[in-house]
Amino acid sequence: MQINQTAPFNAYNQPEVTTRDDNGLTSVGPGTPGGEYLRRFWHPVAFSDELKDLPKRIKILSEDLVIFRDKSGNVGLVRPHCPHRGASLEFGIPDERGLRCCYHGWLIGCDGRILEMPAEPANSPYKDKLAHGAFPVKEYKGLVFAYMGPPEKMPPLPVYDVIENLRPGERLIPSGWTPGRKYVWPCNWVQVKENAMDPVHTFYLHTIASGTQFTPEFGIIPELDYLETPIGMVYVASRRVGDNVWVRQHDLIMPNIHLVASVNEDGKKPKRYGGPYLFHWAVPIDDTSFMEIGWLIETDEMKFDAEMIEKLHFGMMDDRPFDERQRAPGDYDAQVSQGAVHLHGREHLGTSDRGVTMFRRMLRAGIEDVRGGKDPKGLSREQSVIRTYTQNAVVPLPKAADAAQDKKQVREVGKRVAAGEFRD
Repeated sequence: MQINQTAPFNAYNQPEVTTRDDNGLTSVGPGTPGGEYLRRFWHPVAFSDELKDLPKRIKILSEDLVIFRDKSGNVGLVRPHCPHRGASLEFGIPDERGLRCCYHGWLIGCDGRILEMPAEPANSPYKDKLAHGAFPVKEYKGLVFAYMGPPEKMPPLPVYDVIENLRPGERLIPSGWTPGRKYVWPCNWVQVKENAMDPVHTFYLHTIASGTQFTPEFGIIPELDYLETPIGMVYVASRRVGDNVWVRQHDLIMPNIHLVASVNEDGKKPKRYGGPYLFHWAVPIDDTSFMEIGWLIETDEMKFDAEMIEKLHFGMMDDRPFDERQRAPGDYDAQVSQGAVHLHGREHLGTSDRGVTMFRRMLRAGIEDVRGGKDPKGLSREQSVIRTYTQNAVVPLPKAADAAQDKKQVREVGKRVAAGEFRD
């Protein structure tokens, strides 16, 4: 008997999807397709100023680790169990040259070399025959980055224009969504990165469903284009605001960086370039959790005072009563409620989801590149500063009398912005 899948009250004939079907996109552990792909890139794993006189135990890409700063100021990232008798190095004692195990005093350097074995004979070659697991780290502008891939394939730490070349009045603040705080979400990193290429949710979730979180103009449904860039992809959202066209462009830098333009824009005053306010990684902890970490970019126009922090923080955690979250949900509620690992077989994607499908194609292509021994998109081996594409531009343009013609010219302005015409 053939089942009518469109009949009402038909749940019995449409059983819930319960198995992962993403071909490894959401896996992050060692040896998994997604995990090996992610290990080709540098990821921020801590704030510089949180590494003081005590080691910290962390988990990154499904690997338990200990991060520490020795008394000379160097940072180490090592496996947690001392190679001698297995005591956890989170109880280690920072030394001038590394971390000393609390149990028997073995001294482990930031690079994993065993420097001292106090109870062994002074002339014993034993320590030179061992090495402890350690990963390379670099500090840059208040963040500690780690590379967890094959040593022979390690790229230089990427440097991006909006971070390296700050404009007058811009200031970097290490952050999650609010200054000095990392946000940990109990879901897979991919479903949150997909959100960065889903501008439709901005006008609905952040404006209609829960009230205006940013400016009312976010509630105008934009004309949308999605374009590939040398480092990933952008969406181009073009809106008619009176006699102006407001074009909002966002980067998704492969694999897990989003660069977000100012949320204070309303499109009412002409502007050639309005820069980003947030540069964030979604760093996987394991398959079912990740942390948001990166920088806020403060300007004289967008200061992170208490009011702005409250605006940005809203809906980013489960820190409100549940019934309040139901009445006014935020990003956390929408994305975490998809499940610990969102199952793609449950979806019915439409034309407005082009950014999501494009991102997934890029992820799959990156995984296949790594399998084939190639560098994936977004990985640069150049030492030069990398160009980004995020911006707000507001272009004066009278409204055309014909609605179809106006829609066309709004999109044309978006294409001009995407081509760099208004990038100073």
